[in-house]
Amino acid sequence: MTATTTHSRSRHCQGVTILGSTGSIGINTLDVVSRHPEKYRVVALTANRQVNVMFEQCARFVPEVAVMADEASGLALEHKVREAGLKTKVHAGVEALKSTATLPEVDTVMAAIVGAAGLLPTLEAVRSGKRILLANKEPLVMCGDVFIQEANKSGAELLPIDSEHNAIFQCMPAGYRPGSSHEGIRRILLTCSGGPFRGASMDDLASVTPEQACAHPNWSMGKKISVDSATLMNKGLELIEACWLFNITPENVQIVIHPQSVIHSMVEYLDGSVLAQMGNPDMRTPIAHALAWPARIESGVASLNLFDIRRLEFEQPDLDRFPCLKLAYGAAKIKGTAPAIMNAANEVAVQAFLDGIIAFTDIPRVIEKVMEQVTVHHGPTVEVVLRDDTKARRYANTYITSLDDGRKGTAQC
Repeated sequence: MTATTTHSRSRHCQGVTILGSTGSIGINTLDVVSRHPEKYRVVALTANRQVNVMFEQCARFVPEVAVMADEASGLALEHKVREAGLKTKVHAGVEALKSTATLPEVDTVMAAIVGAAGLLPTLEAVRSGKRILLANKEPLVMCGDVFIQEANKSGAELLPIDSEHNAIFQCMPAGYRPGSSHEGIRRILLTCSGGPFRGASMDDLASVTPEQACAHPNWSMGKKISVDSATLMNKGLELIEACWLFNITPENVQIVIHPQSVIHSMVEYLDGSVLAQMGNPDMRTPIAHALAWPARIESGVASLNLFDIRRLEFEQPDLDRFPCLKLAYGAAKIKGTAPAIMNAANEVAVQAFLDGIIAFTDIPRVIEKVMEQVTVHHGPTVEVVLRDDTKARRYANTYITSLDDGRKGTAQC
């Protein structure tokens, strides 16, 4: 750990930056922080375009800095902040996002920007030696090797926020640090609810609407993550993230469908012991755990009532019905830029589905086609990863256009 980081964390009240404060993770983080004003103070908030929500957050928490990734939204926020007489300084653009992640008065950075957009700001926070609460999967999915190396150099702490990875972390041996080696572990059991289409037939999946895909049975999430959960790509991304966080191979990660979402994940040891972390499906639990780690604080989450649950069910995932998970296992084994290519194709495909351009079942088709066409590079730098990301997005858009044109032609016939 760097000298600067050690000094800043010795203060009584920790400075917090939230990258993506207007999303569900950001809102839940502010809820936890608001319960402990003596422990945490909000230094900086960032968002993309949600000006009204960001203004409300600025009015309540009065951060030193607020950043909008979108330039026009930044101007709109600056006007509202100035009119209200708030002291918050407003900036806009990608460079402002990156600098916000490195402010010297910040101890902890919540990385909750959805998608590849969160890669560079999160990497800057890692290089600054901050405690990183990693809610955004894409940085490790795209550049896992780079992130782990940079964290080792700077002394940054990578603490997982995804409920599954946080659960695994809680089940690891005392003193374990994410990214380091471990002994005595046989495998990780990564749980998932199965999403809204766990029992759906192939015919049912072909006619799924965006509204249906976004209606998750247990969790309240944004549209993109909800669709990823419905295709099980979310679990595929988590598989890749788990390999980097816990220094384990894909062969030693078992995906387990657990509809109740009460057991958030498990770790099996060589002696046959299986440790599980349980709790109500509420993201404030892992947020509070990582904020206070290694201590514990109140999160606002209700106690788990086992008598209400009564039974816990487990199933194996059907890779034929949910091929996105199979594609993710493949990318995890190939390594290099394969996960970044897969992630880029998925982001484009999910957006096309949400826009009504392609069908739900086209999402894995787009991803597979892109993974076949874009060359994988091994031992990449961030620049190479971003270049392959761009290539994958370009090819995904081209392929989606051909699918759409083909369907229009068929309809006219």
